[in-house]
Amino acid sequence: MTNKFKHEAIYNLHNSVKIINENEDGVFTAYDIDKNEITIDMSAVNTKATELETVDAEKATAKANAKVSGNTKLLGLGLSQEEATALTGYTPE
Repeated sequence: MTNKFKHEAIYNLHNSVKIINENEDGVFTAYDIDKNEITIDMSAVNTKATELETVDAEKATAKANAKVSGNTKLLGLGLSQEEATALTGYTPE
């Protein structure tokens, strides 16, 4: 899991967090707008980050599937692959 998802999880779980620092040991410290430290539950953060990463992966898969499906439909309408690619930018593997 990347730190991108951990940061996003912290912001999702703690609305008052405005600043997140991570030290070289991978320990996160969060602060509010007045730079007061906010206690974060890293177990909850890790769980939320995993959820966010899963949703992101599902979106990427859905987008890839839509490209394949759209390309297939264009070919079904009689376009050549070159024409479909010119319209969509999608080139099948």
